[in-house]
Amino acid sequence: MSLPIQLAVAVGGLGLISLGDAEAVAAAAEAAGVAAIRLADRSAHGPVLDPTVVAAYLAGRHGAIGYVPVLPTTGNAPYNAARRLLSLDRATGGRTGVALRPGHGDEVSERNVPDPGATDPVRRWTEYARVLARLWDSFPRAALIGDQRSGVVADDTLIDPIHHEGTFYRVAGPLDGPSSAQGRPVVVADLDAVGVTAAATVADVVVADLDRAGGADTALTRALGLAGRDRREVALLGRVRVTRADATGELAARLRDAADEHLLDGIELLPEGGAADIVAVLRALPPRPLAPTLRSALGLRGQLVTPA
Repeated sequence: MSLPIQLAVAVGGLGLISLGDAEAVAAAAEAAGVAAIRLADRSAHGPVLDPTVVAAYLAGRHGAIGYVPVLPTTGNAPYNAARRLLSLDRATGGRTGVALRPGHGDEVSERNVPDPGATDPVRRWTEYARVLARLWDSFPRAALIGDQRSGVVADDTLIDPIHHEGTFYRVAGPLDGPSSAQGRPVVVADLDAVGVTAAATVADVVVADLDRAGGADTALTRALGLAGRDRREVALLGRVRVTRADATGELAARLRDAADEHLLDGIELLPEGGAADIVAVLRALPPRPLAPTLRSALGLRGQLVTPA
């Protein structure tokens, strides 16, 4: 099955899969050619480990697939988040994304917030995502020279501060390191959390629950057009809940039928149960060829454009 799959899991203590079990899951995901593992930042079943730390740990052991940690705007200054995520993206060879979750602000940004009265979490999410993208583009790979003989590390004429001053954030930039093999990390948006208009402005991947995916392609295509973007720039994934009982030879056909029905570009699998159950589901999928970057694994096309 050539359909891109993103696997969603939570790694933590009691009630969740352990870090050791997550290694077994990552190995099975890699063998199945899964595009990425999405790592939750919270769970109703127990405390989770920091998803960016888990992503770095798993990528060091199973680095041929992508990793997408969930990151809330709450408590995460955009400059620090951009730097941390891009470092992970470079370390993984361009196989990192971020599922950005709308929320509140952070201590650092609120000290000089342009509009202290602004509170809308979706507007904050949109501005945050734009700042991330602009920071990731502020130091292009082409600027890195590293010429020992001349002593020139980088071409500073290609490195641009972003000088962002919006409603929620004031960020000067630029970052202190170059962009990654895939340009910049993939931004994932949950349709239920931010809505189609916000998602269309900056997201690379949009995830919709399968039972609400009817008409999502049409709405997303329209919103992307209004935002000056092409539908081919964004992957629409349908979230499908699965159990060990679904680990049969019919699973691939079921997922393909769902994708065809709703004009989806891929599937986000949300498995129930423990590590053994998740591995069983992954082994029921026909292996998919691994890709050099997360963008290519998700079938994302088009030139990367820095958001205004």
